[in-house]
Amino acid sequence: MDIDAHQARDRADAIFKKKEERLQDGQKAMAEYEAAHLAMREKTARLRALRLARDAARKTPVPPAQKQSA
Repeated sequence: MDIDAHQARDRADAIFKKKEERLQDGQKAMAEYEAAHLAMREKTARLRALRLARDAARKTPVPPAQKQSA
């Protein structure tokens, strides 16, 4: 009877450890995902600012289109 209780406890401990590992892996994966998302947003904002600055520097005044009389 003692062996069955010992085996049950070992099995319960193994299950608990697996659940804890999955929980930690999930938290780690979520942190990595959020860090990658933040990095992508920062990069996108930086590139957008550079693009807008480049476009503003290239912009030359375009004369308005002349109306053609019919």
